[in-house]
Amino acid sequence: MSVAAADARSAAAEVVARVLRDRVTLEAACAARAGPAALGPAVRSLSYGAVRGYYRHEALLERLLSQPVASLDARVRALLSIALFELEDGLSPEYAVVHAAVSLAKRVSRAGPLVNAVLRRYLRERQALDAEIAASPAARYAAPAWLAQRLKQDWPSRWIDLLAAGDRQAPMWLRVDSRHATADAYVATLRAAGIEARAEPRVPQAVVLQAPREVGELPGFAEGRVSVQDLGAQCVAFPLALAAGQRVLDACAAPGGKTSLIAERAPELGGLVAVDIDRERLERVRENLDRGHLRAELVAADAAAPEGWWDGRPFDRILLDAPCSALGVIRRHPDIRLRRSPEDIEHLSAIQSRLLASLWGLLARGGRLVYATCTLTRRENGGVIGAFLERAKDAQLVSVDEWHGWPGLGEGDAFGRQILLGEAGADGFYYAALTKQ
Repeated sequence: MSVAAADARSAAAEVVARVLRDRVTLEAACAARAGPAALGPAVRSLSYGAVRGYYRHEALLERLLSQPVASLDARVRALLSIALFELEDGLSPEYAVVHAAVSLAKRVSRAGPLVNAVLRRYLRERQALDAEIAASPAARYAAPAWLAQRLKQDWPSRWIDLLAAGDRQAPMWLRVDSRHATADAYVATLRAAGIEARAEPRVPQAVVLQAPREVGELPGFAEGRVSVQDLGAQCVAFPLALAAGQRVLDACAAPGGKTSLIAERAPELGGLVAVDIDRERLERVRENLDRGHLRAELVAADAAAPEGWWDGRPFDRILLDAPCSALGVIRRHPDIRLRRSPEDIEHLSAIQSRLLASLWGLLARGGRLVYATCTLTRRENGGVIGAFLERAKDAQLVSVDEWHGWPGLGEGDAFGRQILLGEAGADGFYYAALTKQ
């Protein structure tokens, strides 16, 4: 085992252990790791693979261990998931994976013999164990039991497909700034640079790469000519129906992908205000706007308490990109499996309802509010809109038929449209549009 490979595995084990022990996000744990920057891609691949497969590995370890899995030290548990991911991935020889895991276990604890015994037993019994795991959709697709049950309840004919989609790596989607190029023209630019890609004709300016790349390799990225944004997120433009002169509010705006999209698509707006409660995350909105040479007024405040920041002038368009359980982006953030719980669904739906009620008073008569989430639960989506419509007598649904250009993605409920995770390569997003009578 090379020194670099050993260092990458060791760093990945610390990253995963932090996620398990401290419940920090995987992104934050990766960003905070020590060590050479050159190891970053390897550490990220191992860490994300281990966390993505965590619950599948949990099911295996329950069969391989004589002690409760929960009794393992976080570092040892992390090492086992990294090794099992590598064995699943098949890019390294089995003997090298086992040797590396045992060597690291000896360095961080006295669990070398345990790690050795578990991994060798798995290799001996792999065919039977994998077949047993495959019989359970939750274990097969590395989902916690509560999540599998929730998806089965909300999507009885689609839940296994959704679990499978969440277990795959996400494609890399780009949004091309229409002020500089069409999607087809940018695809040609990419190909000239040796990067294969294709445009998605149903969603203007959307391009998907054949394989992910570092953003620094993308022509024009530094100059703001292209941004990274999922296909489903780009669909926000359809229900918003932006036009010159409108005064627009982007509530819960960070990290600013949709703010930038709004500013790009409608450069002659009467004003664009982006509000977020997290001042640090709001800086990312500013960075995204600056890179694209775009303008918006940024406000660090609680969108649910407009009396502290609103100037009293109504908005023609409001985007409520509501905080949610984020199950629709679980491919990109696999630690959601570890950090979410069933209780979060009810807690978040209460926050969503409060935000919707608070922002409704800021909407001009005849204006439009778009409610958006990146999750899949009916409670957080149609459930929130349905309950609001029962209370707000001046609110009326804007039919999907009136979302000019909607690309036909998603399944409808009584209120809006749910883009399902993996559909057309997109993340899972929900949209509903309301107008004030």
